[in-house]
Amino acid sequence: MPLSTSVVLCTYNGARFLAALWESLLRQSRLPDEIVVRDDASTDATLDLLENLGRAAAERGIRVRISRNPHNIGYVANFEAALQDAAGDVLLLCDQDDAWHPGKLDTQLTEFSRRPSLQLLCGNARRVDEAGRHLRLSLFDVLRVTAGETKRIHEGKGFEVLLRRSLATGATIALRRSLLDDALPVGAGWVHDEWLAIVAAALGGFDCLESALIDYRQHDANQIGMPERGLAEKWADLLKPRAAMIDALIRREEALLDRLRTLAGKVSSAHCALVAEKLAHLRTRQAMRGMPWSRFVPVLREAASGRYRRYASGWRSALRDLARRG
Repeated sequence: MPLSTSVVLCTYNGARFLAALWESLLRQSRLPDEIVVRDDASTDATLDLLENLGRAAAERGIRVRISRNPHNIGYVANFEAALQDAAGDVLLLCDQDDAWHPGKLDTQLTEFSRRPSLQLLCGNARRVDEAGRHLRLSLFDVLRVTAGETKRIHEGKGFEVLLRRSLATGATIALRRSLLDDALPVGAGWVHDEWLAIVAAALGGFDCLESALIDYRQHDANQIGMPERGLAEKWADLLKPRAAMIDALIRREEALLDRLRTLAGKVSSAHCALVAEKLAHLRTRQAMRGMPWSRFVPVLREAASGRYRRYASGWRSALRDLARRG
């Protein structure tokens, strides 16, 4: 029996680009069975526009479900609720300001149809500006996704890759609806897309496509976006207080370890051990207090252990631990 599909779209004051996105959904080489929209209490013309766009989709035989939150709950909680509204076997996350390439749905659905163990699939994106003009670097370029990382993901080692850093962007993600039983609610401190991806990886069902699936629009109202960072931005990031950052990372990994333990029997004990080791790494870094020069020896010792490389950004994270305050 063919897998059914739901596009899961969250909106908030998105009237500016919504029509272009919707047009790209209706130009898919394979149309979705359902479009589920949850609006997070928009104050612009988004709701009126959605009603008109919904009629155009219904005329093409697509089921459209539009709901509105009575008050703003934030994009993570909004996506979590929208995912639970969807009825399809495969759910495709969608941002209000992007444009899908015509083969996106068919490409991802084909992978789920031929690979029963696949739980979540992300992809690359063509970065564009407000007017839709191609920017110099792709999404994976800006994220500095390496050939070695994609090779490890294809080999089934995506959990180790994602434990070091996230590279699954929500606007490119498709997932099997059954994943929600294990992945929801989203862990404290996590964004929905990175959480869904790492839970899928823990279950042995994560993969990525290097090809671009969407035009990923960069503009001044992006919730997150993926801009190119210059030296000034990198330097400012380097000087942020470190204690609060590390404390937040510890809370995230504690939430992940708790979830994996509830999934005992479905996930490898080796994955739990890796999260526990990352927590030990973060707690070692958390204990590095005082002036930068007093941290030199513990940073050097932690670098020699290899844990900066396995669980953080290697020498960049070590340098941050030396340079940042706190």
